[in-house]
Amino acid sequence: MRKLILKMSITLDGFVGGPNGEIDWIFKSMSEDAVTWTVDKIEQAGAHLMGRKTFNDMAAYWPNSSEVFAKSMNEIPKIVFSKKGFDPAQKGESTAALKDAIRVNRANGKNIVSSLPVSATTWAEAKVISGDLVAGITDLKKQDGKPLVAHGGASFAQDLVQTGLIDEFCLLKHPVAIGKGLGLFAGIKIPMYLKLIETKTFSAGAVAHIYRSERS
Repeated sequence: MRKLILKMSITLDGFVGGPNGEIDWIFKSMSEDAVTWTVDKIEQAGAHLMGRKTFNDMAAYWPNSSEVFAKSMNEIPKIVFSKKGFDPAQKGESTAALKDAIRVNRANGKNIVSSLPVSATTWAEAKVISGDLVAGITDLKKQDGKPLVAHGGASFAQDLVQTGLIDEFCLLKHPVAIGKGLGLFAGIKIPMYLKLIETKTFSAGAVAHIYRSERS
């Protein structure tokens, strides 16, 4: 039985993106120790789960990146949930999140590889699931293997939350409030009770919170 972990950055007021999906607020408090912690978490994944929009962004970004995240993001298999289905080998439309990442992390041509790694092919080979989300997640969790780590984007994360199938919430809370945006827990119908099992504070003020789901 595989564990499902949702890994997201989140603001103090509970948003995982601005009104249009902006994530520029993440980078100011993404210190070296926070990066090291995050890399350790994603290296434990047996597969990366995400929605189509986030997949399109990541497929355009990570194969060209020399950042420390790139190895794990490129090498570990990807599973994409899309209600309409799509061809992962085809370039998709980018979002505000990708534009923010490129603007902040690739200023002056930094953090870019000179040639694509062999592992870049994993993006075109991603598994696409277009059926019912609950059924798809349930089937994946029944398999043997390392944890399933879900990355978002916001609407996919919100849908995952409402399935009640997330075992752990791995939330990196940044010291910023943005007032309005895309709330991770928007749309839940009843209170969701979680057990805090780990916290870690980083040098630029971000704090990791890991919660375990307490299902009734």
